[in-house]
Amino acid sequence: MQGPPAAQRGQLRDGPKALRVFDTNAVGIVRVTEAALPLLRQSSNPTVVTVSSSMGSFWAVTNPERPEYNLPAALYAASKSAATMLTIQYAKANPGITFNAIEPGPTATDMTAALGIGRPPAESARTVVRLATLGPDGPSGTFTDEFGPLNW
Repeated sequence: MQGPPAAQRGQLRDGPKALRVFDTNAVGIVRVTEAALPLLRQSSNPTVVTVSSSMGSFWAVTNPERPEYNLPAALYAASKSAATMLTIQYAKANPGITFNAIEPGPTATDMTAALGIGRPPAESARTVVRLATLGPDGPSGTFTDEFGPLNW
C-alpha cells in the first residue's frame, strides 16, 4: 500500500498548521459555546448545531465504500472528530440544551474547490436549519446528515 504524497504527509508534522486547524474547528466551538451558554440557558428552546464532518468519523474513514476512505486530510479529520466529541460532551453536561453535530454534505467551499466537488452552501444549510429548528423534544447528542444518524 502506497502512502499519501509528500505534501500531504508533511501536514502531519506541521505543528503551527495543526494549532490553526484545531483552533478553528475545535477550540472555536468551546469559545463560542461557553460565551453563549448563559443566553442559551434563558431560551425556551436552546439549541446548538455544530458543523462537523463525516471526515471525522472513524466509521467513514475506515470504510472502503465511503468517499472519506480515500481522502487523506489528517488534521481536518482529527479536528472534526474533536468537534463531534465536544458536541456530545456538551449535550451530556447540559441536559436542558439540545446539542447536535451535523455533516452538512459535500459543500462548495475553498477547501473542496480543488477536488471539484460540492453543492451550493444554501443547499447544505437546509440540513443545519432542520436541526437548529427542532422542538424541545428533539434528539440531543447526535451526529447526523441529511438522511439521519451517522455512525461515528
